[in-house]
Amino acid sequence: MRRFLPDTFTLLIAATVGVAAVLPAHGRFADIFAVATDLAIALLFFLHGARLAPSTVRAGILHWRLQLLILAVTFGFFPVIGLGLGLLPEAVLPHPLYLGLLYLTLLPSTVQSSIAFTSIAGGNVPAAICAASLSNILGVVVTPLLVGVMFSVSGGAGFSLDAVEKILLQLLAPFVLGQLLQPWIGAWVRGHKKILMPVDRGSILMVVYLAFSHAMAAGVWREFSLTDIAVVILIDIVVLALVLALTTWGSRMLGFSREDEISIVFCGSKKSLASGVPMANAIFPAATIGAIVLPVMLFHQIQLMACAVIAQRYARAAQR
Repeated sequence: MRRFLPDTFTLLIAATVGVAAVLPAHGRFADIFAVATDLAIALLFFLHGARLAPSTVRAGILHWRLQLLILAVTFGFFPVIGLGLGLLPEAVLPHPLYLGLLYLTLLPSTVQSSIAFTSIAGGNVPAAICAASLSNILGVVVTPLLVGVMFSVSGGAGFSLDAVEKILLQLLAPFVLGQLLQPWIGAWVRGHKKILMPVDRGSILMVVYLAFSHAMAAGVWREFSLTDIAVVILIDIVVLALVLALTTWGSRMLGFSREDEISIVFCGSKKSLASGVPMANAIFPAATIGAIVLPVMLFHQIQLMACAVIAQRYARAAQR
């Protein structure tokens, strides 16, 4: 039953939302906390750049068919689903939550969980490392561009030149700096994951707290009912099921090996909470971030539970 229970990080996010509901940040404290959050996000992307060895990127690009399929699903098929959700009437899916679901479909893949599930299932781990890493590298640029295009089409605000500048300075510049310093600090960063994990998790919790504090101040949650949240959960499940079916069927039809199929299924079906929440903080107005990231946080837990079951099934099939 443990695989169906929320992971520790999801429980921490839920606790952070609870704290924001009872003790939201406001006034001078909120301004200081916002600056600290921006610095934490910059540090997070700097560490992402420092962790990734250039040789990993080169090796992954060589397996171009696998990489192309995963990128096509992540930044092609997913966004098409997101646009299709816009056909649902607002009485069923409120527009702010639809924008959150649309944003979810534009995010890059996860890194840690994609690799972990690929390893458990007996898949092509080096390919998964490259695919997930490449997806996140491109996501820093592709996701904001897709937001600008898709949100304009879907009645959202898109993003301004100020948002582009913030993305370049807060996300891309630290990542590039980390890559430049990788030959000197990369080994140390990869060897101290437990020490650096609080930066990874802590920056997300800071963004969640700040986002839901602004949402409380703006009265966002008075707009949504438990039925609205249940609809978002159901849509998250349906979207994940569609992509899992596509990646499984597509990899087999294209003649990929079993090991490559596993990598495609797990890397192609995931969406990154770790990248999505900080990018939302850089792209969207503070008062709207709560509704934007809610579908992402729900999808995070759903994909972990579903992929845990699928990985175990792959592993048992390999043993037989």
